[in-house]
Amino acid sequence: VERIAAQCEDVERVTENREYRLVNATYEGRDLTVCSTGIGCPSATIAVEELAAVGVETFVRVGTIGALQSDIEIGDMIVATAAAKNEGTTKRYEDVEYPAVADYETLSALVDGAEAAGERTAGTAATGADGEAASYGVHVGPVATDDAFYAETDEYVDDWEAAGLLAVEMEAAALFTLARRKGLRAGAICTVDGNLVEGTQKGETDDEELPEKAKNNVERAIDIALDAATRL
Repeated sequence: VERIAAQCEDVERVTENREYRLVNATYEGRDLTVCSTGIGCPSATIAVEELAAVGVETFVRVGTIGALQSDIEIGDMIVATAAAKNEGTTKRYEDVEYPAVADYETLSALVDGAEAAGERTAGTAATGADGEAASYGVHVGPVATDDAFYAETDEYVDDWEAAGLLAVEMEAAALFTLARRKGLRAGAICTVDGNLVEGTQKGETDDEELPEKAKNNVERAIDIALDAATRL
């Protein structure tokens, strides 16, 4: 929240309660609410429910994610088109077969923002504003949302990889499902902080919260999300 707020103007810190920290701000003339949601779908849906109740219409998740394909590197970014629902929260809202799909306009704004930032999309090299080749890529496609951080077994990982899921995180399915149920818009852009297929998931190589490769690109993902906000 503070990283995003630092790039905004007219910042008003509204509340901080348990895992929820919320500020109102403006960015390039657009009014924004920035809110942390804690970890997992249950706490994320509380945030979405309460923000929707006071008039928020578009939600963009910015966070970290673990890659499930060997060609995705730490520091790359994932723009999620949809989320496989390996969690329990959305079952309380809709039948398990109900798809968790990103809003097209929000998805397009995130992809456009990534391209404008000089990224390479789906592994295609591009040059940034300084003429240098972009260091990391942006991958667009489906992800998995999982409830159990430490229960992602080799069998799960193999199945997800074979299914073509790009990465795994813990909130997108609930965000997409609840937003669509309410007629709202939602998207997600996340920075890769490890690769489960390659055995370099978070915590495997060092004790840092984020690998060095991912730290700068979390800021880049924030930039892309803020750019998307100006397009919506």
